[in-house]
Amino acid sequence: MTRPLDELRQDLGAEQAALDALVAGLTAAQWATPTPSPGWAVRDQIAHLAQFDDVAAVAIADPEGFAHEVAAAVPDIPGYEARYLERGRALGPADLLAWWRAARRRLAEAAARLEPKGRVPWYGPPMSAMSFLSARLMETWLHGHDITDALALPRRDTDRIRHIVLMGVRTRAFSYTLRGLAPPAAHVRVELTLPSGTRWEDGEAATENRIAGAAVDFCRVVTHRRHLDDTGLTTVGPAAREWMLLAQTFAGPPAPGRRPGQFPAARA
Repeated sequence: MTRPLDELRQDLGAEQAALDALVAGLTAAQWATPTPSPGWAVRDQIAHLAQFDDVAAVAIADPEGFAHEVAAAVPDIPGYEARYLERGRALGPADLLAWWRAARRRLAEAAARLEPKGRVPWYGPPMSAMSFLSARLMETWLHGHDITDALALPRRDTDRIRHIVLMGVRTRAFSYTLRGLAPPAAHVRVELTLPSGTRWEDGEAATENRIAGAAVDFCRVVTHRRHLDDTGLTTVGPAAREWMLLAQTFAGPPAPGRRPGQFPAARA
């Protein structure tokens, strides 16, 4: 029987491989195409993944070395970002892809040693092994989403997004505290359909506030790849809509997300 952590490791590798297959055949012009993330081209999305898959491997294998990385980054986040993006921009597509592939190998080797109850240091509080690898899968998915948006490529999502769905549900309170708000007491039921057609549910059936729709749309909202109003999600009750307008699964300061109407075709 496959353990949940082993399954997650496999799903992370599969999500990375799927994005690799998508970008490997891009032209030089496509690598330079601007994405919906302001100031970032397709190549910058991959440089970001290469940088943080590398850093994630260090966090697992060498916590002390990771602490030095954090100490160098935190005082000047814009400068830190500019440096790794500059590194990526100085590389041709083949070399940039080679950097990401090497970083993924290092991460996979480090992750193979993680135990289910292990904890990994990160830029905020330490994370459980499951949450840590789920976050790497989420990062791969959301930056890949920016690439498919930029190049108007079809998406081929799988049930691997269930890991992002779970993160989205578990970070509801975080989305409020991130903005200096008290998490609400009202419960919200979540009823979603995964790409395979499998149902994913959380919360009591009799709960008044609820969210329903495609799991992909839920993932888009909680990772700020779509505004709620540009998805097919249905919200019932004020607590459900408020959550979806504030939702943020990733660390860092509150982000504005996408504008309503920015991707109107998503309603179809």
